[in-house]
Amino acid sequence: MIPIVYEDNWLLIVNKPAGLLTIPALKKESAVLTNILNEDFKKKGLFYHLYPCHRLDKETSGLIIYAKGKSAQKKMMGLFKEQKIKKTYIAFAHGKLSKSAGMIKNPIARENAVTRYEVIQAHNDFAVLKIMPQTGRRNQIRIHLKEIGHPVVGEDKFIFRRDFKLRANRLCLHAQALDFWHPITQKHIQLKIDLPVYLEDFLKKH
Repeated sequence: MIPIVYEDNWLLIVNKPAGLLTIPALKKESAVLTNILNEDFKKKGLFYHLYPCHRLDKETSGLIIYAKGKSAQKKMMGLFKEQKIKKTYIAFAHGKLSKSAGMIKNPIARENAVTRYEVIQAHNDFAVLKIMPQTGRRNQIRIHLKEIGHPVVGEDKFIFRRDFKLRANRLCLHAQALDFWHPITQKHIQLKIDLPVYLEDFLKKH
């Protein structure tokens, strides 16, 4: 069962577990969040279709917004394009950062990309960061943290895990909070969820 965090007549916001794609990739995948949600709605006798308004990496957990129809999806994607949706992530980053806060502005695929971060906890081998991406490039947080020498703990796409002594069974990146004005009701939506059990346990052990 996928946890529902918010729902109204136009939007559904869920807490995606790590390990699920948002939409199908080129090869056939059984673990696809959009398919799971639409199948679940069919079983409940709800026959409108859910459309993702943005994506999370397969390895990333946390809040993701779905629209109940193409019209609502278009409006939400417009908010994303205009950077009117504030997203906050929690990341565990290898090593000790020299600054308690900063901004990374390295382009990604020749496009402007900006990531703000704050260190909220410092441990021996890693730091807990609050991440506020200002743009939404694919794999932005993972690439930017790798480029400043502090990749996400559990990363295996942009680094070799064996290069770091700290190990994790999943990518330690979680989409924790959303803040935006509903494009249809004009209601102010503010959502924040807890860390997954695995990440909480990781903190206790390290």
